[in-house]
Amino acid sequence: MATREDLYLVLDAYLAALAAGDPARAPIAARAFNTENNVALAVGDGLWNTLTARHPYDLRFADPAQGQVALFTAVEETDALNPACVRLEVTGGQITGIETVVARNKDEGFPFGPQHFEDKPAMLATVPEHERASREELVRVANGYFETIERNDGSIRTRFHPQCNRVENGVQTTNNADFPLPVARMGCEEQFALGWYRYDDELRARRFPLVDVERGIVLAYGFIDHSGRLGDYTLTNGEPARSPVRRPHSYYLAEAFKITDGAILQVEADFLTVPYRMPSPWDGRGEQK
Repeated sequence: MATREDLYLVLDAYLAALAAGDPARAPIAARAFNTENNVALAVGDGLWNTLTARHPYDLRFADPAQGQVALFTAVEETDALNPACVRLEVTGGQITGIETVVARNKDEGFPFGPQHFEDKPAMLATVPEHERASREELVRVANGYFETIERNDGSIRTRFHPQCNRVENGVQTTNNADFPLPVARMGCEEQFALGWYRYDDELRARRFPLVDVERGIVLAYGFIDHSGRLGDYTLTNGEPARSPVRRPHSYYLAEAFKITDGAILQVEADFLTVPYRMPSPWDGRGEQK
């Protein structure tokens, strides 16, 4: 079994090859399965052609038991700095699977900002061995987050640490007084208890391919589908609200959860718009569901 250090070396080789625009410089298997933004591509296509620089932000974690390694970073593509997540499947020192998410918000017409790509001590901390939760328990807590946001009615189906924060596409969307939406000034649990995200109809095709037990981190993927039928609704405190999504719409997301003492402490997410109810090319590849 590859060690964490082995997996990080493979990741570094991949990043160096990506920076050079030359897949031959990385130990990529001949039939590696490669996707970018939920579309299967030939290795060497997509970001390989447009990367001009990589931001020093480097949030990495690994799952030696499953041969998985991943990185949250930001990539410069000509005139835009885009949040990105790269996940590699490694077998026998060879990269057999590559899943890349690049949130090109400028192209979507709603750039997130201001973005801050900086280290998060909570994510980097190692959980003492006697305090580590099992893989199954970590996935249960992370999946509870998805259960909470799906048709969000104020019910809390996971546990949140009192100091929980969430960063989405490089922007903190909790406890952030500078964010234009009032809901972003609240903490994680307070937002969900309010039922703000009622318009999230389904969190579909959930996958949990990487669980870093040593760090207490779960990396998950899925889609948030919005049917667009919900208009006006009422928050759990009685205040009126209006859905910002009034047409069929889906997000594809990569989301990492830091879990400590059975509660979510930090969330890191990159997501982008995809065709409504788009399927995942990763379904059926034997990943942990």
